Amino acid sequence: MRTSFEGKLAALLAAVVLLSALAAAWLTRFFEQPWLAFAIVAAAGLVLALWAARHAARPVHRMLRAMTGAVASYRDGDFNLSLAVSTRDELGDLMVAHNELGHALRAQRSNLAQRELLLDTVMQQSPVALVLVDSHQRVAYANLIARHLLNEGRSLTGLDFAALLARSPEPLRLAAESGTDSLFTAEIAGVEEIFSLSQRVFQLQGRPHRLYLLKRMTRELSRQEVAIWKKLIRVLSHELNNSLGPIASLAQSGGELMRRDDAVGVEAAFAAIGERAQHLHQFIGSYAAFAKLPAPQPALIEWRDFATEFAAAHNCRVVTPVPADPGWVDRAQLEQALINLLKNSQEAGGPEEAIEVAVTHVGAEQRIEVRDRGVGMSEAVLSQALLPFYSTKRSGTGLGLALAREIAEAHGGRIRLANREGGGLCVTLVLPLQISIAAAAQPASAKLIETGL
Repeated sequence: MRTSFEGKLAALLAAVVLLSALAAAWLTRFFEQPWLAFAIVAAAGLVLALWAARHAARPVHRMLRAMTGAVASYRDGDFNLSLAVSTRDELGDLMVAHNELGHALRAQRSNLAQRELLLDTVMQQSPVALVLVDSHQRVAYANLIARHLLNEGRSLTGLDFAALLARSPEPLRLAAESGTDSLFTAEIAGVEEIFSLSQRVFQLQGRPHRLYLLKRMTRELSRQEVAIWKKLIRVLSHELNNSLGPIASLAQSGGELMRRDDAVGVEAAFAAIGERAQHLHQFIGSYAAFAKLPAPQPALIEWRDFATEFAAAHNCRVVTPVPADPGWVDRAQLEQALINLLKNSQEAGGPEEAIEVAVTHVGAEQRIEVRDRGVGMSEAVLSQALLPFYSTKRSGTGLGLALAREIAEAHGGRIRLANREGGGLCVTLVLPLQISIAAAAQPASAKLIETGL
């Protein structure tokens, strides 16, 4: 039968009061002065009340000691302590709740241990070398392939990461010290290998840690390189055959016309040969321009002047206002990328008056967007549109977006493609703004002094 702790305490107090009243009534028979009987009963009642209070508080004290021990065990990571439930009241309910909490914590810890084991197994068997470095440049975690790459298979935990890099190939050390993601070539066991290094900083247990991910890319890049070469050969062969076939036919026809003294026909044949040769020259030139793209030479440009001149030269609309702060780009390469993007927008099937160019500054980035209201791109096309030689157009070379991507990445930026609500495509060049506004506003004389001129 369940009895509340409050009910037990009330019953005990009622029993003390009742006994005191009965004792007082009985003692008044033996004393002529009733107050003396009541004094004796009060003293005895006080002693009885103290005993009753101590008796009532004993299970509370036991439970508090048990709970204190349980909390200490939890603090030490031991969740195996359970309390024996000996009462069926509020204290018993608290003990049951404590035991359920301990069971939940044990189950949670078991699940976490299983997840950690699974995660560690995955990390250890991963083909990507993983090294976690703490704020003191000590290795906190490294998987199996990282140990083989950096320490001949021996454990890396606790070692000085800077000392490990000092013993590693120089390209790896320079890539790690750069603080950014990079691709580099290093000689491993006498063989040149291509690696991709990614690094991220995050807080772990309130302290900064840096995670290095090193992936061997030689095989993947070699396969992609072969695939690209095959595709390039197919595209070039197709285009050359399409041009050389008509040229050979026209040359044969021209010879026949010359034997007939048909000057007009000969002139037309040679004009057609010249047209096909010019088309072939432009086609080969587009590939050469992509292959010979020089390193960008960023400089300050005023967006207002650039937008006005570009819009006038290429008959497009620039969204205003443009940023008042100057940009930091290679102007010639930016124009080259935008011309390719505008050509794609004009061929997208939408109205030409809906094509627009927008320039914005967002934090430390400068974003140049080319927007249209054409048919947009499907998910499959979006995933491959930036690959060289990929084109959905019958006569396309597949180099327009690839060249824009090459220019953006050469600036240290990236390119993004996204379909617009209401139809159309938005292509965004995201370029880093690597010069401060203060430096941009610096007078020319000060800049000459800085450069030593």
